[in-house]
Amino acid sequence: MTLIEMLLRLGLGVGCGALIGIERQFRARMAGLRTNALVSTGATLFVVLSAQGFTGETADPTRVAAQIVSGIGFLGGGVILREGLTVRGLNTAATLWCSAAVGSLAGAGLHLMAVVGSLTIVTIHLVLRPVGRALDRHPTSSDEAPVAYTFLAVTRDDDEARVRNLLVQSLSRTDFALQSVESTNAHSDGLVEVRAALSAEHRDDKQMESAVSRLSLEPSVSSVRWQVHTYGPDDEEDQ
Repeated sequence: MTLIEMLLRLGLGVGCGALIGIERQFRARMAGLRTNALVSTGATLFVVLSAQGFTGETADPTRVAAQIVSGIGFLGGGVILREGLTVRGLNTAATLWCSAAVGSLAGAGLHLMAVVGSLTIVTIHLVLRPVGRALDRHPTSSDEAPVAYTFLAVTRDDDEARVRNLLVQSLSRTDFALQSVESTNAHSDGLVEVRAALSAEHRDDKQMESAVSRLSLEPSVSSVRWQVHTYGPDDEEDQ
């Protein structure tokens, strides 16, 4: 293998990983542009190493490449988090695994398959994401009506600005439309209630529970709760 061929494979691995990472970065996921690019680059280098770095009758070029799969398993395990009743990071871990596969294809010289694999991964994120959410909803007659949510977090007075910022960031990752955010003094001295009003075309308690779980991990937040208001005959529900 010539130097030009190795550089071509390396460049393709970096480009394919970056292509996957751009979509992840745009979605503000834990593993974004640099992480996916690095995973793909590392896989590419390991495959090139296994193919060119070991020679002789006892050399097994596939051995190094095979260890990429188990190595990415440890990396993926580090991005899977449990927040309350919600498990986050499974999709991110799977994407890193796919980035490693794409990098391995580039390192092996399968240029077309590496490009096709990258485009397939991005297409899965773009196309199947709304399909999955639609299947999760299982809308009934009450779910089809527009709904409004009220989100309440209690924190210390000194941490009000930080909690408001975290609240807005957490809700920005959902499909809810933020209508207003306000703070009022709580019944206890030194505590503040941060309240947010949201609206949605469909009821989606799963996304709201995910947002609540993320904010409940903040040490300065003493309690969080949310309430859903349906624009129909159903009563309001507290959570």
